[in-house]
Amino acid sequence: MQVALAWLLARAPNMLLIPGTSSTVHLRENLAAARLVLDREALVALDGMVAVPI
Repeated sequence: MQVALAWLLARAPNMLLIPGTSSTVHLRENLAAARLVLDREALVALDGMVAVPI
């Protein structure tokens, strides 16, 4: 989940992500995505997995 959230943030830094969660553990994991930095190679690979442009 962190990689998916970090990827979305890297594509559009002004995007507001509101992932739902049922526990504080998941909330902390989701918040950690903001600190995850994906390099260009990872972003290109992830972009290639998406069928529809965002």
